[in-house]
Amino acid sequence: MRYDHLIQEHYPTLTRSEKKVADYVLKVGSQLMYATMSDIKAATKVGDATIIRFCQKLGYSGFSDFKIEIAKEDFTQQEQTRPTDYYDEISQHLQEALTATAKLIEPARLNQAIDLLSQAHKVYIFGVGGSGQVGASFAAILLRVGIQATPVGDPHIQAQIASLLAPSDLVIGLSLTGRTKDTYDSLKIAKDNGARIIAITNNLNSPVASLGDVILQTAIEEFLNGGSVAGRISQLYICDVLTQGYENRNQVDAVALREKVLRSIIDKSID
Repeated sequence: MRYDHLIQEHYPTLTRSEKKVADYVLKVGSQLMYATMSDIKAATKVGDATIIRFCQKLGYSGFSDFKIEIAKEDFTQQEQTRPTDYYDEISQHLQEALTATAKLIEPARLNQAIDLLSQAHKVYIFGVGGSGQVGASFAAILLRVGIQATPVGDPHIQAQIASLLAPSDLVIGLSLTGRTKDTYDSLKIAKDNGARIIAITNNLNSPVASLGDVILQTAIEEFLNGGSVAGRISQLYICDVLTQGYENRNQVDAVALREKVLRSIIDKSID
């Protein structure tokens, strides 16, 4: 049974506090999958126990289980309405991801991020999972403008590196949700040691964003569809914009750098 139907069915049996949670869930709909318990508490002025009891009365083990069910319903609905020419829909979705991300760029923040990148002694890129893979791609992108950044996807290595950083160093943290605990923990250690932070994330009010000296915003929310191409496209677009901004600001001789890199690998091609 759909979660909204379940809520309507159980509504008469809910306490007054639980009804506040029910009303909030019905109001935000599928967007609840991106919310935290803190978000609900702030909106409804109820406690953790009330939220958990509400979920359990609907037949779920807790809040996370309830969010997963909502995500499954939303994903199923999208699949059922997917057109036959799915390849056109995928293309459109990726184009929309780029357009939506471009609209979120704030020149002042971008310029601040370029300043930090230009001034950094050492540059590290922290991200886990799909964001870790994007971090590796970002490091390769930065090479074309002469920046040797180190991508680190292992949280344990991140923490060790972060503990040795100095105020002259820069860490770029990648997390679409901004709530990835491993990334947050590593960035917090780096921050405590004085390193500068650029946070690349969807949510300006997220824990990861709170650590950033500068926040660059992406536009693709993920929950059940983690690691989606659209999410990575959104992140990589910001990475490319930041790199191009650095190149323009510092008048990098891109042709000379590209020639040098090309000569180093040209013999690796098969004739």
